[in-house]
Amino acid sequence: MPTGAWRWAALGFVLLALAAAGLAIAAPQVAGLAGYALLVGIALVAVLFLFAVWPRMGRATQDALRVAEAAGKANIAWAITGEDGAVLDCNPVYRRMAGVGEQESPPPPELALSGEPSAAVLYRLSRDAAEGRAREETFVVVPGLEIVAAVRPLPDRQAAWWFTPRLAASSSPQPVLARAAAAPAPAVTAPVPAAIAPIQNIGDLFRDAPMGVAFADAKGVVSDANAALAKFFGASGPLVGKDFGSLVETSDRAQVMALIARTASGETGSKAVELRGAKSANGEERMAELFASPMPDGKAILYLVDVSEQKALETKFAQSQKMQAVGQLAGGVAHDFNNLLTVIIGNCEFLLMRHQAGDPSFKEINEVHQNALRAAALVSQLLAFSRKQTMQPKVLALGDVVGELAQMLRRLVGEGITLNVEREPDLWAVHADEAQLGNAIINLVVNARDAMPSGGTVTIRTSNQSVNARALGTAVMPAGDYVRIEVTDTGTGMSKEIQSKIFDPFFTTKPVGQGTGLGLATVYGIVKQSGGFIDVESELGRGTAFNIYLPRRMIEASDAAPVEMAQPAARDVTGQDTILLVEDEEAVRAFAARALRMRGYNVLEAGGGEEALEIVKSDGVKIDLIITDVVMPNMDGPTMVRHVKQLKPDLPVIFMSGYAEEAFRRNDQNSEDIHFLPKPFGLKQLAAKVKEVLAGHPTGG
Repeated sequence: MPTGAWRWAALGFVLLALAAAGLAIAAPQVAGLAGYALLVGIALVAVLFLFAVWPRMGRATQDALRVAEAAGKANIAWAITGEDGAVLDCNPVYRRMAGVGEQESPPPPELALSGEPSAAVLYRLSRDAAEGRAREETFVVVPGLEIVAAVRPLPDRQAAWWFTPRLAASSSPQPVLARAAAAPAPAVTAPVPAAIAPIQNIGDLFRDAPMGVAFADAKGVVSDANAALAKFFGASGPLVGKDFGSLVETSDRAQVMALIARTASGETGSKAVELRGAKSANGEERMAELFASPMPDGKAILYLVDVSEQKALETKFAQSQKMQAVGQLAGGVAHDFNNLLTVIIGNCEFLLMRHQAGDPSFKEINEVHQNALRAAALVSQLLAFSRKQTMQPKVLALGDVVGELAQMLRRLVGEGITLNVEREPDLWAVHADEAQLGNAIINLVVNARDAMPSGGTVTIRTSNQSVNARALGTAVMPAGDYVRIEVTDTGTGMSKEIQSKIFDPFFTTKPVGQGTGLGLATVYGIVKQSGGFIDVESELGRGTAFNIYLPRRMIEASDAAPVEMAQPAARDVTGQDTILLVEDEEAVRAFAARALRMRGYNVLEAGGGEEALEIVKSDGVKIDLIITDVVMPNMDGPTMVRHVKQLKPDLPVIFMSGYAEEAFRRNDQNSEDIHFLPKPFGLKQLAAKVKEVLAGHPTGG
């Protein structure tokens, strides 16, 4: 569409036509017939030119608006994200899908849906969006329903996201696109009378109704109300003559009064509104839905349905799904960081070999190395939260574990704080990783210490508990036998708002620089990965209690100490073996290959599973060991190893990955020739693992 100077030119033509018209009218004898003809020509050109350049909504804009409107009606969610991934604009369907209201900031697409399938897909899509690539993937959200998620690059490093629900291989009707993988509770609809007629015997009709019922005029003045409604609002006396608006919270008052006024005027079918009532005896917020139907005398019947329990369950479910989604995202990010840290740590160690203590560059290189190791520790905590760290569970006597920790914990809490340990005798056994469980208890004690700047008491209790199924935090704990670890303090306590966020990664109430916000997130991940549950009870000024519940482990024959088997004589490993190194990240592959060659090994490199398989199939190539990444494009590590094992079943393999060992152990990789090297690793860890595997294995072929 022409703009700027073109529109000025059009305006000039119009003025020229007006001037010619003025001349023709003022001096017709001078203009003559030719002047009139010229005037008409100039006027027509001016009008056509002005019409052509006049600003108006283009067809592309109209089409875009139609598509956006149609998307909403077709239950398709869309969002526009900026360079940093934040949502710049979205439609109401996207907000419903993400579980946020009109006034709330919508989450980025990678956190809009919950669950493992969606988190993995959306993380990949977000990476492509950041790199300006178009991508489309499909994943199942509930049985019978799948979502097609697509991302398209836009100018200025923005991206357009589309979420299209469609039926999977099922004939069930398509549900409304909304957050959660569970079916929502049936919606409560207001009773609408077939015809408005006078109501007789009002007292007998609604006095004992289980829901709140009231009658009010257009101004909200209550003419009658039953006991259920008065109880919800915590009213001590009758409500007759009171303003209904005065009963509700200030923030809910406007929409409630608007509903009453519309209904009293005869309007039917109004949507229910949510409102808050008096807090329950235990301090929990109560919620209700208010419906209204008109009466013939200019009044409205109000129906109040208490939905407090439903809303509490929805909140717990949403929090649980959020934690799961954030955990999946954290696990993916941690995996990528482990690749980067492997390269940084490895190359720092190369430099430190050339620039030893006393060298002018030693201090700076060592500083980078030490901070890379600190970053690796933080990534390990992220993996703990996302439940993707390597665990080594065994049958534990918790009383002994806590007893061994007690002395160290007393030094940790320092002076002014008393540490009490109360152990119930004959504790049941549990199945967990001793080091990780100890780390969880230490984190809880440190958290308790920091909550008591003026001193106090920390108590660790262990006990056997047989419990019925119940809601615990954001999860439902099945009935059964558990061993409980309780860590309590007499500190400052926490508000309800803070309690709802304490297990979120990077959430902290400490000043900047005094905490990473990963301590309690790590505890949450360790407990969940151990099959247990955790909840918190706290009150401002009264202290805090964390309770960990670990399932009882019945002692089985397989839990006995393994019998020592005769080990084959270790052969001398001096670097004469040939190693096939498979890694799609070039920087990681280059570091590992250089490190192995420094030890004297012959290294064959492959950038993926297919290339590695071709090398294994090559004639005349003797391979003694395969070192491979787990996650690779096209053919991943476990798939490649399964093909190799068909050709050379005795060939040992070392998997290296930023994920947990269990991630591929679950994929039937249980051979004694399968070993694991977690990322990030340095020169010593790599060399030691290779030597360990080759020393106990006969030469390959």
